[in-house]
Amino acid sequence: MHILFVTGEYPPQAGGVGAYTAELGQALRARGLQVSVLTAQQWGPQTAPLLSVVSLADIPIYPIVPRWDWRVWRIVPIWAAKLAVDWVHVQYQTAAFAMHPAINLAPGRWRRAKFRIAWTYHDLLVPYLFPKAGARLRRWITERPAFTSDQTIVTNQGDYAALAGRVGHLANIPIGSNIEGRFFSPAERTQRRRQRGYGDNDLVIGYFGFLNRSKGGSTLVHTLHQLVQAGRNAHLLMIGERVGASDPTNFQYLQELEALIAHLGLTARVTWTGHQADAEVSADLAACDLLLMPYVDGASLRRGTLMAALAHGCALVTTTPQAPLPELRDQRDLLYVPAEDPIAAATAVAQLADQATLATLLRTNARERSQLFTWPTIAEQHWNLYQA
Repeated sequence: MHILFVTGEYPPQAGGVGAYTAELGQALRARGLQVSVLTAQQWGPQTAPLLSVVSLADIPIYPIVPRWDWRVWRIVPIWAAKLAVDWVHVQYQTAAFAMHPAINLAPGRWRRAKFRIAWTYHDLLVPYLFPKAGARLRRWITERPAFTSDQTIVTNQGDYAALAGRVGHLANIPIGSNIEGRFFSPAERTQRRRQRGYGDNDLVIGYFGFLNRSKGGSTLVHTLHQLVQAGRNAHLLMIGERVGASDPTNFQYLQELEALIAHLGLTARVTWTGHQADAEVSADLAACDLLLMPYVDGASLRRGTLMAALAHGCALVTTTPQAPLPELRDQRDLLYVPAEDPIAAATAVAQLADQATLATLLRTNARERSQLFTWPTIAEQHWNLYQA
């Protein structure tokens, strides 16, 4: 079976959708499927002439789409026919496709060309479209692929509930960690902290992933400020790329956060690692006393960074889910706090810093719960859908 992923981003571009697509592709290949990727011409590295194929980790990548506009209606079926694929599978997040509605309206046309279409929603956020486009039209554009694809996949219970009962062939398959979990001995952890300039008495709060407004960066900074004002020798380790490749507003938000950090006098307490190899990211996650992931829209299984925290056995503070999340229980697997509430976040961080037994319990249970979201399991669920 041959699967063609259509995605607006792909590694080495920074972005959760691209990382997810790469991991899923590898897991499907391990099951014996053939996988190809079709993406934009801006994809890097630019090591080959325009419109030629590049192969990374034995997955062919076709950087052939000049823009995510109406041309995709024609380009995708041409290449799907050339490659003789069994499924065209779109990995959708609106910013990754330049917020253009062409991709949303494409599945019906592609099906009429006799291709099977699968569509994964990485979120149900509505595209901007144009100034006078109302909420009803934007929602219709967003949800249209669910009604015109052969198979619709969502990554969390909230999005599933939003479509259930209205869409046929709907499945909920969570995201896995895009970085393999590793175990570090106490000596290795101490060594990494020394490399980062942290001592035994420093409280190291980690954050993993690039920033945007939905991820609560200002809450993160204000929480650090609360802890420092309370006399804690707290530090913030910002792990990974600062901004993603798809959303141009991310850079503006980063500048706002950097200004806030300087205004609060926290510059010396914030370390940015920038892009790193997976092994280096794992070492930094191990070096932290805990991770604080204050998503504005609440914890969700669509967050690959949350999955990575679990896979690495991190003691985790995050925000209360907006939809039921029975897989992860407060005080057993992690600590939940209200969104955009630095005081509550600081209280939870201090609780973990002062209660070593609770922190150890969360680390152990986080690693155990991560086994629910392994890539072989996720690939098997996709395989079952493709076969059906």
